[in-house]
Amino acid sequence: TDRSSREEMVLLLAYVLLVLTLPTAPSALTKDCLGGGVEVSWSLQINVYQTSCPTAEDIIFSGVQKAVAGDPRMAASLLRLHFHDCFVSGCDASVLLDDTAAFVGEKTAGPNANSLRGFEVVDGIKSELEMACPGTVSCADVLAVAARDAVALVRSSIHVNCTFVDDVDQSGGPTWEVELGRKDSLTASKSEANNNIPSPNSDVKTLVDRFNNVGLSQRDMVALAGGHTIGNARCATFSSRLSGLAGSDSGVLPGAGQPDFLVSLQQLCSDGNSTKLAQLDLVTPAAFDNQYYANLLGGFGLLASDQALVAGDEGVLALVETYAVDPAAFFEDFKESMVSMGRLRPPAGKGGEVRRNCGVVN
Repeated sequence: TDRSSREEMVLLLAYVLLVLTLPTAPSALTKDCLGGGVEVSWSLQINVYQTSCPTAEDIIFSGVQKAVAGDPRMAASLLRLHFHDCFVSGCDASVLLDDTAAFVGEKTAGPNANSLRGFEVVDGIKSELEMACPGTVSCADVLAVAARDAVALVRSSIHVNCTFVDDVDQSGGPTWEVELGRKDSLTASKSEANNNIPSPNSDVKTLVDRFNNVGLSQRDMVALAGGHTIGNARCATFSSRLSGLAGSDSGVLPGAGQPDFLVSLQQLCSDGNSTKLAQLDLVTPAAFDNQYYANLLGGFGLLASDQALVAGDEGVLALVETYAVDPAAFFEDFKESMVSMGRLRPPAGKGGEVRRNCGVVN
């Protein structure tokens, strides 16, 4: 009995010691928590600037609000900046760097050249932040917060079973808590931008592969494609779809699109001006909603990579069909996928800093 009591006491003491060694507060999301990597400098948290720069998110929101009020297209442009940044070596503001003698930046890469906008908006926000809290808020975090705020500021008109629900119009698009604490890269890569960012002509397999390559899922791909519910695209990005349309009477082809719609695009771009713009969502172009997915099912996707979502992959098609009739599912998955994309980290060992000017390394 004495031996049994001693054993129980030893076990009790061991348990107490184990409990005492456990952390007493939740830890920040780190690279290890988010999958892979051994670098301990990457840490993302909510409200990371609460003490060091308490007005940071207010300053960013104010800058985005002013920009979108002056140019409604800017909402889509700021969302796209964050996307194109994260797909090249993680979310590190490499997309904002100008060319130097040491490297060619990403601004002139195929997916970005004469296409990405909003650099001056980010620069203006960064200038305000530097006056309020010098050397504190990274440009990469500005991009992440600006993308969230841009979406939230867009009017929302929810499409359900071919009707529009207007009681949410005042709330804007979906919003989410942005994890912060990113560092800005010391370099950029035009070649990685060309290789990593999905092309507007990508088929569904390529799209899934590009997302999988950076650690995002098929569901992430379809949900984030819904960002095309706002914004425009140049004729150059969909011109490959417009050849051989004369006399077509094939009806709605899932992978090809609605012939009459394509003919109207051909007429828009017929003068050879590749910079002319078409709306990515022709039905509700000024609203952040689920109409984009309904458009795809009807054959009205603008880009080849949009219309490809309803051709060739049953799993992808099922998600499109769900989002087309369930706006809540789309909004929820879009928010989760934006957070997941925002966690994409630079390769281990890649240095970082908080740039004073987003276009140049300190």
